[in-house]
Amino acid sequence: MKFGFLTATLPKGRLAGLVLTLLPLVIPQASGETSVPMGKPVYELTVDVRLFHGYSAGTLAAGREVVVWLVPTQTTQEARLNSELPHYRMIHHHKIFEPRLLVVPVGAVVEFPNYDPWFHNVFSNRFDLGLYGPGAQRAVRFDRAGASYLFCSLHPETMGIVLTVDSKYFGVSDKTGHLSIGKVPSGTYILHVWYENATPQALEALRRVIFVGDDSRSLPSISVALFNRIPMTGRN
Repeated sequence: MKFGFLTATLPKGRLAGLVLTLLPLVIPQASGETSVPMGKPVYELTVDVRLFHGYSAGTLAAGREVVVWLVPTQTTQEARLNSELPHYRMIHHHKIFEPRLLVVPVGAVVEFPNYDPWFHNVFSNRFDLGLYGPGAQRAVRFDRAGASYLFCSLHPETMGIVLTVDSKYFGVSDKTGHLSIGKVPSGTYILHVWYENATPQALEALRRVIFVGDDSRSLPSISVALFNRIPMTGRN
């Protein structure tokens, strides 16, 4: 089953600072990239995320589930996105999606197995997989970049996000606010940031060109203004 779609993020409320560091590496860490161009040195990009209230200078908890990805500026690098991609999984279990946030490259297939003893459904504003029972699964090909909010028609409390990015070089921050992107070849990239509580305008302002190489060890901190979150449920 094939669906193409792009959904907008919602306005929400906070300020986030990101500190990024580049380190040379041969072994990949948390990354969407599995192959490396021959003859090019590779690096590990690490990111530490800090969250702030827009109206307060005090530091809050570490920024969890912030996504950072790098898009190559050269067409020869971009062409590698057309290579065969692995399948990804978002599991239906205990009436929740696991993981709640899944990041995949454009063109990836996401499987939705049902691990519960009752029926489930997966739908967004662009597709509806219908009802399917215990042990069954459905799949969707995500072929457009953007954040897709997923729900279950039988369980309104169930909500997940599939973020589709136009790159294989991506990472998601953990509960400590740390993420890493391994096996990034040297070259010029456009850096993108996504956070569920950010507006599209704030995320657009974070976009910048960076160079990954021996002379690039760190990037300056960046911050994004966020706004009050609008709750989303399957009843919307």
